[in-house]
Amino acid sequence: MRRAEKLPRAAEPLLGFARLLRHHAFPIAPEQVSSFMQAVTLLGPRLMNDIREAALATLAPSPDRRIEFEAHFRAHFYADARPSIAGEEDEETRIKDDRGTREEESQAARHEKGGDLFSAREQLSSRDFQRDADGLSAFRHGLASALPARRSFRTIRTRSRGTLDLRRSLSEIVSADGDIPSPQLRRRQTVPRKLLLLIDVSGSMKLHTADYLKLAHAAVQGADRAEIFTFGTRLTRITSALRTRDRDQALARAAALVDDWDGGTRMGPTLLAFLTVPRFSAFARGAAVVILSDALERGDHADLETA
Repeated sequence: MRRAEKLPRAAEPLLGFARLLRHHAFPIAPEQVSSFMQAVTLLGPRLMNDIREAALATLAPSPDRRIEFEAHFRAHFYADARPSIAGEEDEETRIKDDRGTREEESQAARHEKGGDLFSAREQLSSRDFQRDADGLSAFRHGLASALPARRSFRTIRTRSRGTLDLRRSLSEIVSADGDIPSPQLRRRQTVPRKLLLLIDVSGSMKLHTADYLKLAHAAVQGADRAEIFTFGTRLTRITSALRTRDRDQALARAAALVDDWDGGTRMGPTLLAFLTVPRFSAFARGAAVVILSDALERGDHADLETA
């Protein structure tokens, strides 16, 4: 087994700053942390401002939180006193990608504030999905044809109802010694759109989560391109787990990935975190987006409106 390589000591302050931002609900993805460290390495910084510029360029704080970002930077790298910032949240939005990158946990457990189905506290638990018969096979087989379609820029040959393929038509004329054969036509392909499925796994959706995960598994198996994410207090990509053909194995793997089953709801921050990661937001471009949620938002609704 390959041993995990120990990071250079110089990298520890950079990782520590990323953890600090996540602790204060900045939606920092693993890819951004990697880019931050690479940028600092390429700059070979001589001044602290070089690290600051690299952090601003790669960690990309939103304009309304720029002052808070600067305060945390000074507190971390200059050992200033911990900043006191109005409206600072105690919660964080964590992003987990099923490609294997998992964020480290640095936050102490919080006291429960009440509410069985709807809580701002993270209630970390696991799920065990039992085998049961369902009627999802028809859904799986018919999904590709049922998805909204778009016209691709790629073209295919057709006998009618197309545009003239001048190059191929001229080639046919040359091959026929000047005779004019039937014109060669092409038309743009029609392809189904990508499917992006976002599933709320918070406590208020507890009765529906298992059914939605089964639906998601059928979607991944039936659609050419489908991406599945869960959200509650965290954002987790579970697409790779659901690519396993056996449904029970797929759901068991997905259950092991998701840490925030039946917990609180931070729909706005998790959606903003999704849009912050370029690779994730690219999934939504041109896709049929489906959000399975009751939209019970515990946090500020402004984040939800922004997302």
